[in-house]
Amino acid sequence: MRHLTPRAAISGIGELKPQRRTENVATMDMLMRVSAEAIADAGLTADQVDGLLVGPQVGETPQHVPAAVSEYFGMMPTMSNVVDLGGASGHGMIWRAAAAIAAGQCETVLCVIGNHRNPIPPRAANRNPAREFDTPFGASGANTSYALLMQAHMAAYGCTPEDYAQIAAGARANAQLNPMAIFYGKPASVEDVLASPLVASPLHLLEIVMPVAGADAVIVTTAEKAKQGPHRPVHLLGAGEKITHRAVSQAPNLTSGPLKPSIARALDQSGLGIQDVDFLSLYDCYTIMVAATIEDAGLCQPGQFGAWLRDNGGMGHTAAKPINTHGGQLGFGQPDLAGGMTHVVEAVRQIRGTTGARQMKKCDTALVTGNGATMSEAVALILGGAA
Repeated sequence: MRHLTPRAAISGIGELKPQRRTENVATMDMLMRVSAEAIADAGLTADQVDGLLVGPQVGETPQHVPAAVSEYFGMMPTMSNVVDLGGASGHGMIWRAAAAIAAGQCETVLCVIGNHRNPIPPRAANRNPAREFDTPFGASGANTSYALLMQAHMAAYGCTPEDYAQIAAGARANAQLNPMAIFYGKPASVEDVLASPLVASPLHLLEIVMPVAGADAVIVTTAEKAKQGPHRPVHLLGAGEKITHRAVSQAPNLTSGPLKPSIARALDQSGLGIQDVDFLSLYDCYTIMVAATIEDAGLCQPGQFGAWLRDNGGMGHTAAKPINTHGGQLGFGQPDLAGGMTHVVEAVRQIRGTTGARQMKKCDTALVTGNGATMSEAVALILGGAA
Protein backbone atom coordinates (compact mmCIF):
# COMPACT_ATOMS: atom_id res chain seq x y z
CA MET A 1 0.00 0.00 0.00
CA ARG A 2 1.42 3.38 -1.01
CA HIS A 3 1.66 6.04 1.69
CA LEU A 4 2.10 9.75 1.08
CA THR A 5 5.14 11.39 2.66
CA PRO A 6 3.85 13.50 5.57
CA ARG A 7 4.02 17.21 4.80
CA ALA A 8 1.86 18.63 7.57
CA ALA A 9 -0.21 17.62 10.61
CA ILE A 10 -3.29 18.83 12.50
CA SER A 11 -2.18 20.08 15.93
CA GLY A 12 -5.20 21.95 17.30
CA ILE A 13 -8.99 21.90 17.09
CA GLY A 14 -11.88 24.09 18.25
CA GLU A 15 -15.65 23.66 18.15
CA LEU A 16 -18.67 25.68 19.28
CA LYS A 17 -21.80 24.04 20.63
CA PRO A 18 -24.50 23.97 17.89
CA GLN A 19 -27.52 26.27 18.40
CA ARG A 20 -30.89 25.95 16.70
CA ARG A 21 -31.21 29.74 16.52
CA THR A 22 -28.99 32.72 17.35
CA GLU A 23 -29.99 36.28 18.18
CA ASN A 24 -27.85 39.31 17.32
CA VAL A 25 -24.72 37.18 16.93
CA ALA A 26 -21.96 38.22 14.53
CA THR A 27 -20.30 35.52 12.43
CA MET A 28 -16.97 37.25 12.96
CA ASP A 29 -17.29 36.81 16.72
CA MET A 30 -18.10 33.13 16.34
CA LEU A 31 -15.08 32.61 14.10
CA MET A 32 -12.84 34.42 16.56
CA ARG A 33 -14.02 32.34 19.53
CA VAL A 34 -13.56 28.99 17.81
CA SER A 35 -10.21 30.08 16.35
CA ALA A 36 -8.93 31.09 19.79
CA GLU A 37 -9.94 27.68 21.08
CA ALA A 38 -8.09 25.86 18.28
CA ILE A 39 -4.96 28.01 18.70
CA ALA A 40 -4.92 27.36 22.45
CA ASP A 41 -5.51 23.64 21.89
CA ALA A 42 -2.40 23.60 19.69
CA GLY A 43 -0.39 25.25 22.45
CA LEU A 44 0.23 28.28 20.26
CA THR A 45 -0.32 32.02 20.43
CA ALA A 46 -2.07 33.99 17.69
CA ASP A 47 1.15 35.59 16.44
CA GLN A 48 2.52 32.14 15.61
CA VAL A 49 -0.21 31.60 13.01
CA ASP A 50 0.88 32.88 9.59
CA GLY A 51 -1.71 31.28 7.29
CA LEU A 52 -5.49 31.71 7.06
CA LEU A 53 -8.14 29.74 5.18
CA VAL A 54 -11.73 30.80 5.77
CA GLY A 55 -15.13 29.73 4.49
CA PRO A 56 -17.15 31.94 2.12
CA GLN A 57 -20.14 32.75 4.32
CA VAL A 58 -19.03 35.69 6.43
CA GLY A 59 -22.13 37.85 6.16
CA GLU A 60 -20.55 41.05 7.42
CA THR A 61 -17.94 41.10 4.66
CA PRO A 62 -18.95 39.68 1.27
CA GLN A 63 -15.65 40.75 -0.33
CA HIS A 64 -12.03 40.80 0.91
CA VAL A 65 -13.03 38.12 3.40
CA PRO A 66 -9.53 36.99 4.49
CA ALA A 67 -8.45 40.61 4.94
CA ALA A 68 -11.50 41.47 7.05
CA VAL A 69 -11.12 38.34 9.19
CA SER A 70 -7.37 38.92 9.58
CA GLU A 71 -7.96 42.53 10.58
CA TYR A 72 -10.58 41.56 13.16
CA PHE A 73 -8.38 38.82 14.58
CA GLY A 74 -5.26 41.00 14.66
CA MET A 75 -3.43 38.67 12.22
CA MET A 76 -1.04 39.48 9.36
CA PRO A 77 -0.83 36.18 7.44
CA THR A 78 1.63 35.43 4.66
CA MET A 79 -0.91 33.10 2.99
CA SER A 80 -4.68 33.44 2.94
CA ASN A 81 -7.68 32.39 0.91
CA VAL A 82 -11.40 31.65 0.81
CA VAL A 83 -12.33 28.00 0.23
CA ASP A 84 -15.78 27.75 -1.33
CA LEU A 85 -16.66 24.06 -1.83
CA GLY A 86 -19.98 23.86 -0.04
CA GLY A 87 -20.00 20.98 2.43
CA ALA A 88 -16.48 20.04 1.36
CA SER A 89 -15.02 23.46 2.22
CA GLY A 90 -13.55 22.33 5.53
CA HIS A 91 -11.96 19.28 3.94
CA GLY A 92 -10.55 21.35 1.11
CA MET A 93 -8.89 23.68 3.61
CA ILE A 94 -6.79 20.86 5.08
CA TRP A 95 -4.92 19.87 1.92
CA ARG A 96 -4.58 23.48 0.79
CA ALA A 97 -2.98 24.29 4.13
CA ALA A 98 -0.57 21.38 3.73
CA ALA A 99 0.22 22.47 0.17
CA ALA A 100 0.93 26.03 1.27
CA ILE A 101 3.24 24.76 4.02
CA ALA A 102 5.04 22.48 1.56
CA ALA A 103 5.43 25.43 -0.80
CA GLY A 104 7.16 27.44 1.91
CA GLN A 105 4.52 30.17 2.06
CA CYS A 106 3.69 29.69 5.73
CA GLU A 107 4.26 27.34 8.67
CA THR A 108 1.01 27.32 10.65
CA VAL A 109 -2.43 27.71 9.08
CA LEU A 110 -5.72 28.54 10.79
CA CYS A 111 -8.63 26.84 8.96
CA VAL A 112 -11.94 28.27 10.19
CA ILE A 113 -15.53 28.11 9.01
CA GLY A 114 -18.91 28.86 10.58
CA ASN A 115 -22.02 31.02 10.50
CA HIS A 116 -24.80 32.36 12.66
CA ARG A 117 -28.51 31.47 12.53
CA ASN A 118 -29.98 34.90 13.18
CA PRO A 119 -33.55 35.75 12.13
CA ILE A 120 -34.01 37.04 8.61
CA PRO A 121 -33.47 39.92 8.00
CA PRO A 122 -30.29 39.59 10.09
CA ARG A 123 -29.98 41.80 13.14
CA ALA A 124 -26.39 40.93 14.02
CA ALA A 125 -23.88 43.64 14.79
CA ASN A 126 -21.55 44.35 11.90
CA ARG A 127 -17.99 43.53 12.99
CA ASN A 128 -16.34 45.00 9.91
CA PRO A 129 -14.18 47.98 11.00
CA ALA A 130 -14.61 49.62 7.58
CA ARG A 131 -18.34 49.99 8.30
CA GLU A 132 -17.70 51.46 11.73
CA PHE A 133 -14.65 53.67 11.30
CA ASP A 134 -14.35 54.51 7.59
CA THR A 135 -17.69 54.72 5.79
CA PRO A 136 -19.47 56.98 8.35
CA PHE A 137 -16.70 59.55 7.95
CA GLY A 138 -16.73 59.59 4.15
CA ALA A 139 -14.01 57.04 3.38
CA SER A 140 -16.39 54.97 1.28
CA GLY A 141 -15.01 53.32 -1.81
CA ALA A 142 -11.55 53.03 -3.28
CA ASN A 143 -11.15 56.57 -4.64
CA THR A 144 -11.27 58.34 -1.29
CA SER A 145 -9.13 55.70 0.42
CA TYR A 146 -6.36 55.80 -2.20
CA ALA A 147 -6.55 59.60 -2.20
CA LEU A 148 -5.79 59.44 1.53
CA LEU A 149 -2.75 57.25 0.85
CA MET A 150 -1.55 59.66 -1.85
CA GLN A 151 -2.05 62.67 0.43
CA ALA A 152 -0.01 60.95 3.15
CA HIS A 153 2.76 60.06 0.69
CA MET A 154 2.94 63.61 -0.65
CA ALA A 155 2.98 65.08 2.86
CA ALA A 156 5.69 62.72 4.07
CA TYR A 157 8.09 63.09 1.16
CA GLY A 158 7.19 66.23 -0.76
CA CYS A 159 6.42 64.42 -4.02
CA THR A 160 4.74 66.59 -6.66
CA PRO A 161 1.57 65.98 -8.69
CA GLU A 162 3.82 65.75 -11.77
CA ASP A 163 5.73 62.84 -10.18
CA TYR A 164 2.56 60.73 -9.96
CA ALA A 165 1.11 61.95 -13.27
CA GLN A 166 4.09 60.56 -15.21
CA ILE A 167 2.90 57.07 -14.20
CA ALA A 168 -0.50 57.58 -15.83
CA ALA A 169 1.12 59.18 -18.88
CA GLY A 170 3.59 56.29 -19.14
CA ALA A 171 0.76 53.77 -18.97
CA ARG A 172 -1.08 55.57 -21.80
CA ALA A 173 2.12 55.67 -23.87
CA ASN A 174 2.57 51.91 -23.46
CA ALA A 175 -1.07 51.33 -24.42
CA GLN A 176 -0.36 52.89 -27.84
CA LEU A 177 1.66 49.77 -28.71
CA ASN A 178 -1.10 47.38 -27.61
CA PRO A 179 -4.14 47.21 -29.93
CA MET A 180 -6.06 45.33 -27.24
CA ALA A 181 -5.81 48.23 -24.77
CA ILE A 182 -8.95 50.23 -24.04
CA PHE A 183 -6.94 53.44 -24.50
CA TYR A 184 -5.19 52.36 -27.71
CA GLY A 185 -5.09 55.41 -29.94
CA LYS A 186 -5.71 57.71 -26.97
CA PRO A 187 -2.38 58.91 -25.53
CA ALA A 188 -2.27 61.31 -22.57
CA SER A 189 0.60 63.56 -21.50
CA VAL A 190 1.51 64.57 -17.96
CA GLU A 191 -0.25 67.85 -18.67
CA ASP A 192 -3.37 66.00 -19.84
CA VAL A 193 -3.40 63.95 -16.65
CA LEU A 194 -3.12 67.04 -14.44
CA ALA A 195 -5.79 68.84 -16.47
CA SER A 196 -8.31 66.01 -15.98
CA PRO A 197 -10.92 66.54 -13.24
CA LEU A 198 -10.03 65.99 -9.61
CA VAL A 199 -12.08 63.02 -8.42
CA ALA A 200 -10.77 62.79 -4.86
CA SER A 201 -7.97 65.22 -4.15
CA PRO A 202 -5.15 64.77 -5.07
CA LEU A 203 -6.26 62.03 -7.51
CA HIS A 204 -7.16 63.15 -11.02
CA LEU A 205 -9.52 61.19 -13.26
CA LEU A 206 -6.72 59.84 -15.47
CA GLU A 207 -4.85 58.52 -12.42
CA ILE A 208 -7.69 56.09 -11.73
CA VAL A 209 -8.39 52.83 -13.59
CA MET A 210 -11.33 52.55 -15.92
CA PRO A 211 -13.42 49.43 -15.10
CA VAL A 212 -14.10 47.35 -18.23
CA ALA A 213 -15.37 43.91 -19.16
CA GLY A 214 -12.82 41.22 -19.89
CA ALA A 215 -11.19 38.01 -18.67
CA ASP A 216 -7.78 36.34 -18.40
CA ALA A 217 -6.69 32.74 -17.84
CA VAL A 218 -3.40 30.98 -17.08
CA ILE A 219 -2.44 27.29 -17.19
CA VAL A 220 0.01 26.08 -14.52
CA THR A 221 1.57 22.63 -14.97
CA THR A 222 4.73 20.77 -14.07
CA ALA A 223 8.10 21.99 -15.34
CA GLU A 224 8.48 18.72 -17.23
CA LYS A 225 5.16 19.08 -19.07
CA ALA A 226 5.85 22.75 -19.78
CA LYS A 227 8.98 21.72 -21.70
CA GLN A 228 6.77 19.77 -24.09
CA GLY A 229 4.58 22.76 -24.88
CA PRO A 230 4.81 25.09 -27.88
CA HIS A 231 6.24 28.07 -25.95
CA ARG A 232 9.22 28.93 -23.79
CA PRO A 233 8.31 27.73 -20.27
CA VAL A 234 7.85 30.47 -17.69
CA HIS A 235 8.73 29.20 -14.22
CA LEU A 236 7.56 30.45 -10.86
CA LEU A 237 10.86 31.24 -9.13
CA GLY A 238 9.50 32.83 -5.96
CA ALA A 239 6.33 34.07 -4.31
CA GLY A 240 5.37 36.21 -1.35
CA GLU A 241 2.03 37.15 0.21
CA LYS A 242 0.96 39.39 3.07
CA ILE A 243 -2.22 40.88 4.53
CA THR A 244 -1.95 43.75 6.99
CA HIS A 245 -5.49 45.19 7.26
CA ARG A 246 -8.78 45.69 5.43
CA ALA A 247 -10.03 49.20 6.30
CA VAL A 248 -7.68 52.07 5.52
CA SER A 249 -8.28 53.37 9.05
CA GLN A 250 -6.57 50.23 10.33
CA ALA A 251 -3.52 50.43 8.04
CA PRO A 252 -0.26 50.14 10.03
CA ASN A 253 1.45 52.48 7.53
CA LEU A 254 0.03 54.94 5.01
CA THR A 255 3.17 55.31 2.87
CA SER A 256 4.30 51.69 2.57
CA GLY A 257 2.27 48.51 2.22
CA PRO A 258 2.31 44.71 2.48
CA LEU A 259 3.98 44.42 -0.93
CA LYS A 260 7.27 45.35 0.74
CA PRO A 261 7.62 42.05 2.69
CA SER A 262 5.91 40.14 -0.14
CA ILE A 263 8.45 41.28 -2.71
CA ALA A 264 11.31 40.61 -0.31
CA ARG A 265 10.07 37.06 0.26
CA ALA A 266 9.61 36.38 -3.45
CA LEU A 267 13.08 37.68 -4.26
CA ASP A 268 14.61 35.64 -1.44
CA GLN A 269 12.98 32.44 -2.74
CA SER A 270 14.19 33.16 -6.27
CA GLY A 271 17.76 33.92 -5.22
CA LEU A 272 17.59 37.20 -7.16
CA GLY A 273 17.95 40.82 -6.16
CA ILE A 274 15.60 43.48 -7.45
CA GLN A 275 18.35 44.78 -9.76
CA ASP A 276 18.49 41.32 -11.39
CA VAL A 277 14.86 41.54 -12.51
CA ASP A 278 14.33 42.57 -16.14
CA PHE A 279 10.64 43.51 -16.20
CA LEU A 280 8.30 45.11 -13.68
CA SER A 281 4.64 44.16 -14.10
CA LEU A 282 3.18 46.24 -11.26
CA TYR A 283 -0.45 46.42 -10.16
CA ASP A 284 -1.62 49.93 -11.00
CA CYS A 285 -5.17 50.65 -9.89
CA TYR A 286 -4.02 54.20 -9.03
CA THR A 287 -0.79 56.07 -9.66
CA ILE A 288 0.03 56.05 -5.94
CA MET A 289 0.03 52.25 -6.05
CA VAL A 290 2.87 52.17 -8.58
CA ALA A 291 4.78 54.88 -6.73
CA ALA A 292 4.62 52.98 -3.45
CA THR A 293 5.50 49.66 -5.13
CA ILE A 294 8.62 51.07 -6.80
CA GLU A 295 9.80 52.26 -3.39
CA ASP A 296 8.73 49.12 -1.51
CA ALA A 297 10.60 46.97 -4.05
CA GLY A 298 13.80 48.73 -3.05
CA LEU A 299 14.39 50.35 -6.44
CA CYS A 300 14.82 53.73 -4.75
CA GLN A 301 14.48 55.42 -1.37
CA PRO A 302 11.01 56.45 -0.09
CA GLY A 303 9.81 59.58 -1.84
CA GLN A 304 12.24 59.20 -4.75
CA PHE A 305 10.07 57.26 -7.21
CA GLY A 306 9.60 60.31 -9.45
CA ALA A 307 13.31 60.87 -9.91
CA TRP A 308 13.84 57.11 -10.35
CA LEU A 309 11.29 56.97 -13.16
CA ARG A 310 12.95 59.87 -14.96
CA ASP A 311 16.38 58.26 -14.60
CA ASN A 312 14.86 54.94 -15.74
CA GLY A 313 13.87 56.50 -19.06
CA GLY A 314 10.16 56.25 -18.34
CA MET A 315 8.12 53.04 -18.41
CA GLY A 316 8.27 51.85 -22.02
CA HIS A 317 9.84 48.70 -23.43
CA THR A 318 13.14 50.54 -24.08
CA ALA A 319 13.45 51.83 -20.49
CA ALA A 320 16.18 50.48 -18.22
CA LYS A 321 13.48 48.52 -16.37
CA PRO A 322 10.25 48.54 -18.39
CA ILE A 323 7.00 48.77 -16.44
CA ASN A 324 3.58 47.52 -17.54
CA THR A 325 4.32 47.34 -21.26
CA HIS A 326 0.75 46.30 -22.07
CA GLY A 327 -0.43 49.65 -20.72
CA GLY A 328 -1.12 48.45 -17.21
CA GLN A 329 -4.63 48.74 -15.90
CA LEU A 330 -4.39 52.53 -16.28
CA GLY A 331 -3.91 52.11 -20.03
CA PHE A 332 -5.21 48.63 -20.81
CA GLY A 333 -8.27 48.80 -18.53
CA GLN A 334 -9.30 46.95 -15.39
CA PRO A 335 -11.53 43.94 -16.19
CA ASP A 336 -12.73 43.64 -12.60
CA LEU A 337 -10.69 41.11 -10.56
CA ALA A 338 -8.99 39.95 -13.76
CA GLY A 339 -7.18 43.28 -13.78
CA GLY A 340 -4.38 41.79 -11.72
CA MET A 341 -4.15 38.75 -13.99
CA THR A 342 -3.43 41.00 -16.98
CA HIS A 343 -0.06 41.72 -15.35
CA VAL A 344 0.70 37.99 -15.13
CA VAL A 345 -0.25 37.47 -18.79
CA GLU A 346 1.93 40.37 -19.97
CA ALA A 347 4.91 39.07 -17.99
CA VAL A 348 4.50 35.66 -19.63
CA ARG A 349 4.28 37.26 -23.08
CA GLN A 350 7.42 39.34 -22.50
CA ILE A 351 9.39 36.32 -21.29
CA ARG A 352 8.15 34.28 -24.26
CA GLY A 353 9.11 37.12 -26.60
CA THR A 354 5.66 37.40 -28.20
CA THR A 355 4.63 41.04 -27.58
CA GLY A 356 5.44 42.41 -31.02
CA ALA A 357 6.16 46.16 -31.18
CA ARG A 358 6.43 46.46 -27.41
CA GLN A 359 8.84 43.53 -26.96
CA MET A 360 11.79 44.17 -24.68
CA LYS A 361 15.28 43.52 -26.02
CA LYS A 362 15.93 41.10 -23.13
CA CYS A 363 13.40 39.63 -20.75
CA ASP A 364 14.30 36.56 -18.75
CA THR A 365 12.83 37.55 -15.36
CA ALA A 366 9.84 39.54 -14.15
CA LEU A 367 8.42 40.86 -10.90
CA VAL A 368 4.62 40.68 -10.95
CA THR A 369 2.62 42.29 -8.14
CA GLY A 370 -1.01 42.07 -7.08
CA ASN A 371 -2.90 44.31 -4.68
CA GLY A 372 -6.27 44.00 -2.98
CA ALA A 373 -8.51 46.38 -1.03
CA THR A 374 -6.69 49.58 0.00
CA MET A 375 -3.03 48.54 -0.26
CA SER A 376 -4.09 45.78 2.15
CA GLU A 377 -3.68 42.39 0.46
CA ALA A 378 -0.48 41.76 -1.46
CA VAL A 379 1.03 39.03 -3.64
CA ALA A 380 4.39 39.20 -5.40
CA LEU A 381 5.66 36.70 -7.97
CA ILE A 382 9.07 36.28 -9.56
CA LEU A 383 8.73 34.61 -12.97
CA GLY A 384 11.64 33.36 -15.04
CA GLY A 385 12.03 31.88 -18.49
CA ALA A 386 13.68 28.54 -19.04
CA ALA A 387 17.16 28.73 -20.53
